[in-house]
Amino acid sequence: MHQFRTFAAALALGFAAAPVAAIVDDHAAGSAVDHAAVETAVEADYDSYLAPLFVHFHQNPELSFLENQTAARMASELREVGVEVTENVGGTGVVGMMRNGEGPLILVRADMDGLPVEEKSGLDYASTATQVGLDGEEYPVMHACGHDVHITSLVGTARRLAAMKDMWSGTIMFIVQPAEERVGGARAMLDDGLYERFGKPDYALAFHVASVLPTGIVAASEGIQYSSADSVDIKVPGIGAHGASPHAGRDPVYIGSQIVTALQSIVAREIMPLSPAVITVGSFHSGSKHNIISDMAHLQLTVRSNDEDVRAQLLEAIERIAINTGKAHGLPDELPVEVTVSEGTPVTYNDPVLARRLNDVMRRDLGEDHVQPFEQQGMGAEDFSYFVARELDVPGYYFAVGGTPQAALDAAEAGGPAVPSHHSPLFKIAAKESVTLGTRAMVAAVLDLAPASGG
Repeated sequence: MHQFRTFAAALALGFAAAPVAAIVDDHAAGSAVDHAAVETAVEADYDSYLAPLFVHFHQNPELSFLENQTAARMASELREVGVEVTENVGGTGVVGMMRNGEGPLILVRADMDGLPVEEKSGLDYASTATQVGLDGEEYPVMHACGHDVHITSLVGTARRLAAMKDMWSGTIMFIVQPAEERVGGARAMLDDGLYERFGKPDYALAFHVASVLPTGIVAASEGIQYSSADSVDIKVPGIGAHGASPHAGRDPVYIGSQIVTALQSIVAREIMPLSPAVITVGSFHSGSKHNIISDMAHLQLTVRSNDEDVRAQLLEAIERIAINTGKAHGLPDELPVEVTVSEGTPVTYNDPVLARRLNDVMRRDLGEDHVQPFEQQGMGAEDFSYFVARELDVPGYYFAVGGTPQAALDAAEAGGPAVPSHHSPLFKIAAKESVTLGTRAMVAAVLDLAPASGG
């Protein structure tokens, strides 16, 4: 069972928002922001308030669609700064509306779910939490992807914007999203009428902490930010028999192995070589004993691409190869191989015009040396893409925030300890540097998109 610290104990730390006057340039009152003062205020807020909040979230992660305590805490934190909060949107999702006069509606999103991973980071505040998942099994749970950074920064952003209301005008829609790790939470919130109930945003913003980037750096593409992802399940039936009499049955382990091998021909021989694509079989389960030929094998795949046409081509080819491999190895018509897509998210695109604008804002407000061009590292995916789907016509900007000290990256490059990747039990990031930079970047983006009336 999870053990949660009381909200009252956190409130005892006090509300550390600096007065608005401290962040307005005296030489142009009401029209310019002193971003050095914003940085000082955000760091002070982290030291006095956000640091223990981050530790709380890190020690108490929850699985996808089961983030009940996390959602409740986030709802309380947002209410504390005067945000109008609605809970249970799309399951455990939270929507907070901060209204401040006429102006654009800006969606600011953070995902909150953890992963079924046992933490081995060595941190003195490492998670020891366990939770029963949707499948009824109990798992260790860890924030192995940095979502604790995202929700802590969302609170920091809300606190800072609440303290700066004479510097912007409009409405902020704070989204605390469930189940990003299952790429289902964004769609669930939209299916629950998010835009119909709260309004369609003029802009949508989000960030992800990145272990491959050094602290102090932000990066955002002016096009593709993340790949599509689909979870595919292949059920291979068999005809059970004694292991010493394979001719008497049909072996699903062998048939499944042939499917695994054949799937790699899709990327190698069917996809145009300049189009990125990945098919990974992450799980293969069958059988119960050495000398029994099973009657079922179950394969679980993740499928990635950077183009929706390629995505469709991959999924069609997987189904074709899996089903026909079963037929080729003698499975009768009444025992077909079954292929299902259980979860999926499209490619995440940044709106080019918005991305160019906000990348310039980051260079201006954070400093040229804190912004670098975005380079796709692998084929990670994000269901933020649902909030900014092309048919919805909501311009989106998704940026990465560095989470690993440069010294650690340099040491790894020189042959020292590797920097743990996301989803690793060893995953850890520099919390203060990540939370504060993410907060400062998000505040800078909002202030540019929603300037004060008459400013």
